[in-house]
Amino acid sequence: MSRWSMFVSLALPEYVKADLLSEFDATFNETGSLLSQDALIERAAGKDALMVYVADKVDRKCIARLPASIKAIATYSVGYDHIDLKAAKDRGIAVFHTPDVLTNTVAEATILLILSAARRVTEGAALIRSGQWRGWTAVDFNGIELTGKTLGIYGMGRIGKAIAQRGRGLDMKIAYSGASRLPPDAEQGATYFKDPEDLLKETDVLVLACASTPETRQFLNEDRIEMLRPNAIVANISRGDIVVDEALIAALKRGRIHGAGLDVFNGEPAIDPRYRELPNAFILPHLGSSTIEARRGMGQILINGLKAAAAGGTTKNRLV
Repeated sequence: MSRWSMFVSLALPEYVKADLLSEFDATFNETGSLLSQDALIERAAGKDALMVYVADKVDRKCIARLPASIKAIATYSVGYDHIDLKAAKDRGIAVFHTPDVLTNTVAEATILLILSAARRVTEGAALIRSGQWRGWTAVDFNGIELTGKTLGIYGMGRIGKAIAQRGRGLDMKIAYSGASRLPPDAEQGATYFKDPEDLLKETDVLVLACASTPETRQFLNEDRIEMLRPNAIVANISRGDIVVDEALIAALKRGRIHGAGLDVFNGEPAIDPRYRELPNAFILPHLGSSTIEARRGMGQILINGLKAAAAGGTTKNRLV
């Protein structure tokens, strides 16, 4: 098997770069900034494979212009809506992503979002960092206890199931809605709602863990926020476009919901600036998958897929 050459469009940790260089003749986008499609195509010249990420728009036009040498595209992400899979398949280009390896890391980050919104961490941290904290009182920063509350998960894939497992550890009741019902043994007592709007009506803590599709985009709008139980919490670890920002910001401002924990946003990194001013919004810069273990695992699963493709085989993380 010949050693494949590769161009990597994104900045990577040094340990992931070293792993790639041990298996491929890899060159990197050393600027770390997003490349234009023209630049991406130019840097792919003569390469066997292209590694991209969610900000790279590998649409049909881009794929049509890729050099004939490109045999595979690997995206350093679980999501792949930035790649036109049909266009890649039509050109005979294999596409790989990074399922499974992010599951635990993202599930842990989700619990961070939920707890931080429930316990008013944004407000408390701001006060103590400002040097204005004057000590404990019985009236300051009273949040919400999660024990006994219903954790409603919209999207019960690998990550959704891992979040449910952690919710059970917090003595929460689990409910969910998704494309299909889980087998009884996988549900582990969770309540299934075929209609996600029925789920909302029974939910104290809503976690958005679904894929971004035409059916799910702008799912959480004003009407659906009103369906949530009083003092509900919203956590989003899927994609920013699942949420209608105007509706969520309005609900946070008027106290219709207790708080929100958000790791993803519409138009990131240029997020709606009003989120930064909301004391009941706990916001993070898309770091749900940001652990050393996950970063290395993402690289390794793509290495395995590309090596298999070079040898004429396939792996479970191959999309087309």
